[in-house]
Amino acid sequence: MSDEKLRVLVVEDDPHVLLGCQQALALEDIDSDGVASAEEALRRVGADFPGIVVSDIRLPGMDGLQLLARLREKDAQLPVVLITGHGDIAMAVQAMRDGAYDFMEKPFAPERLVDVARRALERRRLSREIGQLRRQLAGRQALEARLIGRSPAMQALRELIANVADTSANVLIEGETGTGKELVARCLHDYSRRQPKAFVALNCGGLPESLIDSEIFGHEAHAFTGAGKRRIGKIEHADGGSLFLDEIESMPLNLQIKLLRVLQEHQLERLGSNQLIPVDCRVIAATKSDLAAMGREGGFRSDLYYRLNVITLQLPPLRERREDILMLFEHFLQQSSLRFDRPAPAIDNATAASLMAHDWPGNVRELRNVAERFALGLPVLAASGLGPDASEPRFAEAVEAFERSLLQAALERHAGNLSQAAAALGMAKTTLFDKVKKYGLA
Repeated sequence: MSDEKLRVLVVEDDPHVLLGCQQALALEDIDSDGVASAEEALRRVGADFPGIVVSDIRLPGMDGLQLLARLREKDAQLPVVLITGHGDIAMAVQAMRDGAYDFMEKPFAPERLVDVARRALERRRLSREIGQLRRQLAGRQALEARLIGRSPAMQALRELIANVADTSANVLIEGETGTGKELVARCLHDYSRRQPKAFVALNCGGLPESLIDSEIFGHEAHAFTGAGKRRIGKIEHADGGSLFLDEIESMPLNLQIKLLRVLQEHQLERLGSNQLIPVDCRVIAATKSDLAAMGREGGFRSDLYYRLNVITLQLPPLRERREDILMLFEHFLQQSSLRFDRPAPAIDNATAASLMAHDWPGNVRELRNVAERFALGLPVLAASGLGPDASEPRFAEAVEAFERSLLQAALERHAGNLSQAAAALGMAKTTLFDKVKKYGLA
């Protein structure tokens, strides 16, 4: 559960009424913020707003009813309490039909405000907790199918993702090329309350320095030669959702400063403009480099590193979770066979042992490519540098890892029943018992 304290956002253009509301709430240890317009309230309330809104109906510009409609578009579960004058009762009743939590008629006693705020905050707390539990449960179940592997490293990774996906904290994903960093980032987005909004991905190493500024932050028309019209940047596209910055280590230092400012102030300036634009997006960054070391050497801003490194997910290379190789290979093989509309070829023992013996420098991405070749009946072993040319000790270790994976899968299929698993494997129960002890599968 998030331990973020809930608060009240009071929207009132009369400074005396606003001050009175905030003082009444403060005396009862209820945190609050005050704004004078609906437009400012909309800028404050993002996809993950931890609180409720108390708003006057009569406001300059956008009124309280329009604010209610806009807030419910952002979050239908957000309690909104409206403050009305004596002549606005019919309007307040209509607002209740439209989804307002409650209304208070001026003048109201401080105790009335505190009572309504406490009830609304309690509903907000419960709805957030229930929503978070539902997303965590759905996430845990779905993650099994998306992040495949029975290794302890993958089990721990799935558990951590399920626990942190629904927070608003920035995330840094560390891992070698091909370990699945973008897939993990998408899981973080999909199992959070930001899921209805956009997931926007950008590879910082895939653009020339001259273009990356406008790509991330956007630009106004005629901001530079060739900029014929305004362009919305990736950060604005991700407003309310998640921004995935891959190869963050490739971002130029001058743009790291601009990104840091956005993370600190939650607003940006497009290239060629002085206007501050409020933004609310969760940043998920990924790197194959040691950013802490780069920071010490001046190649990456340490302050940005600490901003991004609120939560760190470390993705293990495939060679460190060999028990997942065959499961992943079979998964990719089935996918490829469906795509190529041909039956999946059988995996013989020699092929399996060779797959287990390979070091997979390209990690999961390389394994997927090998599975695609295998599905097409191509000679994958020679093409991928796999096969019996592997050093003998490593080959023997791979055979053991293959055997352990085979036994573990059989035990899982038969709910730990040794007799049934031994019969399925075609071996004596005593032999299986010895191997279970040998590999620590008991």
